[in-house]
Amino acid sequence: MSTSKITCILFFLILFSACTKEEKEPSNEIMTAWKQEVLDAEAAFAQMAKEEGMNKAFLAFAADDAVLMRGNQLIIKKTGIAEYMKDQKSKGLAWSPEFVDVAKSGDLGYTYGYYTFSYEDQEGNPAEANGVFHTVWKRQEDGSWKFVWD
Repeated sequence: MSTSKITCILFFLILFSACTKEEKEPSNEIMTAWKQEVLDAEAAFAQMAKEEGMNKAFLAFAADDAVLMRGNQLIIKKTGIAEYMKDQKSKGLAWSPEFVDVAKSGDLGYTYGYYTFSYEDQEGNPAEANGVFHTVWKRQEDGSWKFVWD
């Protein structure tokens, strides 16, 4: 076999091995830690909403490019969320996730569960609305988690 054929075969073997290199998956411990980080962010978000109101909490935990879906309306970016939330002073929103998962890349996660919204109806009587929430979280450059979809 000629030297040029051997060189060519070696080149393609090196190229092929570089293309098939597998990325190491995170350990169960790392995945569990990432899930806990998302749960901690979700708990802090819910606590702030309860103690300081929806407006402050949603703005504190929204990423700059976050999107809310309310009814059939999309509220886009943090500036849109600020405008939408400006009159929301209620502290009657409570929720807790039933499920959390995080991508193996460690940069996206999501939660879902049930919420309860307590408010006064048109006659001033206590009322309550219940539903399901789904939140997508994104790790920020500083390592914190902010929601990008709610």
